[in-house]
Amino acid sequence: MLPVKHGSPTVPMPGYQVDVVDEDARPVPAGTMGSIVIKLPMPPACLPTLWEQETRFREAYLTEFPGYYKTSDAGYKDADGYVFVMGRTDDIINVAGHRLSTGGMEEILASHPDVAECAVLGINDAIKGEVPCGFLVLKAGVSKDPTEVEKEVVALVRDKLGPVAAFKLAITVGRLPKTRSGKILRGTIKKIADGQPWTMPATIEDPKVLDEIGEALKGRV
Repeated sequence: MLPVKHGSPTVPMPGYQVDVVDEDARPVPAGTMGSIVIKLPMPPACLPTLWEQETRFREAYLTEFPGYYKTSDAGYKDADGYVFVMGRTDDIINVAGHRLSTGGMEEILASHPDVAECAVLGINDAIKGEVPCGFLVLKAGVSKDPTEVEKEVVALVRDKLGPVAAFKLAITVGRLPKTRSGKILRGTIKKIADGQPWTMPATIEDPKVLDEIGEALKGRV
C-alpha cells in the first residue's frame, strides 16, 4: 500500500491521514507497532472499490477498522510523524501482548555472516500466545557447528530487539519450502510446527522439503 522500502520512513502525501492503530482502531503512541490505516473519507477516485465486488471490498478493507481503510501494512510512527512500514500485518506476531515484526527479526538473522537465508514465524505457546521461531539455511562451506550458529543468532536478536522478542529458538535446515516462484511457505511451516492439519500446497517446488522440516522440528518444539 505504501511504496517504501521495508523499515524506511515516509511522510504521507497531502490529503491523506495515515494512522497507526491497535485492534480496536484506537491510535497507538509514537514508536508503538500497529496496523497502518488511512482515515476515511479519502480523496475522490482513491481506492473506491474492487471491480464488481463491492461487498468483498467492504469486508476486506473497511470492516475491521471502522472509519479507516485497512492497508494490511504494519508499522509505527515516530515522534515526528514519519511512518515506518515494517511488514504486512500477517507478518506480525503477538508475543505476550507485544506486537513484533517477523520481518524485522529476519533482517537480523540474515545479517549473520554464516546465514544464507532464513524465515521467522510465530508458533503457538501456552503462556505467551506465540513465540518466534527462526529457520536458518547456512551458506555453502560453513564448517561451524550449526548449534553454534543458532546460539549466535538468538543472542543477536536479543541484542538488537531485547528480551521482549522472546526469541529463543533457531533451527538449522538444509533448505526452506518454497513455491515454484520462490515464495517461502511460512503458513505451511507454522502448521507443521504447531501440529495442525495441513495440506500439500499445489505450487510447492519440492514436496520432500516439508518432510525435512518435520524432521528438523522433532524434539525442538
